[in-house]
Parts: sequence; C-alpha cells; structure tokens
Amino acid sequence: MKKIISILIVTIFFSGCEEKVNIPLNTASPKLVIDANILWQKGTDGNDQIIKLTTTTDYYTNVIPTVSGATVFITDSNNNLFTFLETPNTGQYVCTNFIPVINGNYTLTVQYAGQTYTATNSLLATPVIENVQQNVVQGFGGNRIQVKFFYQDNGAETNYYLIGTKNSTKAIPDYSVLTDEFFQGNQMFGFYSDDKLKTGDQLFFSLEGISLRYYNYMKELLSIAGNGGGSGPFSTPPVSLRGNIINQTDENNYPLGYFHLSEIDTRNYTVQ
Repeated sequence: MKKIISILIVTIFFSGCEEKVNIPLNTASPKLVIDANILWQKGTDGNDQIIKLTTTTDYYTNVIPTVSGATVFITDSNNNLFTFLETPNTGQYVCTNFIPVINGNYTLTVQYAGQTYTATNSLLATPVIENVQQNVVQGFGGNRIQVKFFYQDNGAETNYYLIGTKNSTKAIPDYSVLTDEFFQGNQMFGFYSDDKLKTGDQLFFSLEGISLRYYNYMKELLSIAGNGGGSGPFSTPPVSLRGNIINQTDENNYPLGYFHLSEIDTRNYTVQ
C-alpha cells in the first residue's frame, strides 16, 4: 500500500508540472528569402513560372512572412525580359511568358526595400524517367516494398541530380542528391522505400539535372534540415547557408535562397 501511495504522489506531482515553457531567444534582423526555382516540365512550353519571396522570422513563429511590393524580373542572353508580377499580398511573383532554353544563361534581378539582388545561372537538361519498377527487399523489421525509377545518364559530361519523392500518405516530400561519378554513361535510378508503404499508396517522383554548386548547396541544406522531417528543406533555410544570390547594394546583407534553372521530369506511380 505504501508503494502504491508513493507512485500516486509522484504521478500527481509530475502531471501538475506539465507546462509549456518558451525559452527567450535572440532574434536576428529578418533576411530576405528568394525561392527562385525555374523548372521546365518536360512536355510543356515552360512559360508559366513562379518566384516566391519571404523573410526569416523568430523560432516560435509558425507563419512565414511574405514579401510584397518587390520588382522581380529575369533576362536572358538575348536580352529578353521576363517580368514576374505579384499575385496581390501572397509573396508569389508570376511570369506567363518565360522562354526556357537548354544551356541558356539567365540573370535574376530582385529589387526590394532599396536593395538590389542578382544571380546568374544556366538552365540544365534532365534525362527522361524511362520506367518504374517495384520489388520487395529484406529489412530489419521484415520485408518492405521498394520502388525504383530509372533514367539514362549522359556519358559525355559529369552530371548531378536532385531526386524527389512525394508519398501521398506523408506531408513532406523526400529529397536526395546524386552524382554520376560511378555511373558515367550508364543507367541510373532513384528509389523509395518505407516500412509502412502499402498497396494503393501514390508516389510522385521528380528528377532534375543540377549544377555542382547547387548539388553542394542542396547536400548541405538536406543535412541541416533533416530530410523528411520538420518543415522540409524548401522552407526558410538556415541563416548560415548562403546561396548564389548577391546583394549588389550591400554585399554583407546577403539574402537566403538560390536561383536554379532546370528541366524536370516527373512520374506518378501507384504501389501494387
């Protein structure tokens, strides 16, 4: 009986101590975040593109502040101008006449709050996802379903890839980066496996050709963000990780984010 009473007292004590505690944290001045991923979906004209502008915020804020009133445009090597106009009060800047050209050079310009931000990059080609295969592999907890998609590497050059998988049962996609260092000119694959994957689940695969610099950037970003957890790698990136966008007005006040252009191939798959 004494032991039971002691257990009850301890239980009541700890249940009474459950309280949400917010530790005071120092908050740096907000930084501009430029999400400028220009992706040309294979089989489309690629005219419709979106650039998103936000700012960093404090740790305990769940809503990411959007940026309105900026001037956003891209120019190509032929001096074509592609203007991105904001959908009011969303921080999403839309262009409907963009012209994608493989290996074409493009320059992004963002003007906001008296600062001018620029970046230059090339639009890279991406292989076609040729087929998808499913099999069963032995895992620590027993058999699990594994799904692979295959594509052909270009043996004439060194290639880097960003692979994405969206599972219909999960909120956050999984991403990974690959190099063809050991697969030059051969067929390569991306794969997805989860111990809870079951018949009827929907998978959405994506494949992008990326530059070495973007490969290193995404590799570090995925490591910091923890792939598949938290808010995902494409939410507000950590302050310490710099992209390729330069503040021409004040170089020390650099923005976060990256200006990336690529073809993208995708494939939907229903688990059998």
